[in-house]
Amino acid sequence: MAEPTVIRTARPEDHARITAVADAWWGRPVTGILPRLFLDHFHPSSLVADAGEDLAGFVIGFFSPGDGRTAYIHFTGVAPDQRRTGLARELYRRFFALAKADGRTRVHAVTAPFNTGSIAFHTAMGFTASDPVPDYDGPGLDRVRFERPL
Repeated sequence: MAEPTVIRTARPEDHARITAVADAWWGRPVTGILPRLFLDHFHPSSLVADAGEDLAGFVIGFFSPGDGRTAYIHFTGVAPDQRRTGLARELYRRFFALAKADGRTRVHAVTAPFNTGSIAFHTAMGFTASDPVPDYDGPGLDRVRFERPL
């Protein structure tokens, strides 16, 4: 019998669990986009889903200190065996609720233009997607920007 999935507030020690699986979940190196500082400083606004002892998914997000209206989703992942179960949607819904409770009125995120799965997911979650923004994250690092009102 499968363990029930429990969603909870992230903790700093979750960084090691996430970075241990992220590259395998994505099938390419991605751990470099999640420095430890995100879990040390933004764990209260981030979420982790556990299925028993196993990591099932996560949303690493924060409330912008520079723009009191905006929350930002930085990094999201769902274990391959948990995909298409609604877990990602539920993690996002809970992040939206946290952001709204903090007085935020919109959520932003970005992804690479080649990440068509991410673009489709965000669009389905009510985000508006921009055209690719050239050099958004530096030379040759184009990004699609997302915005969703709360």
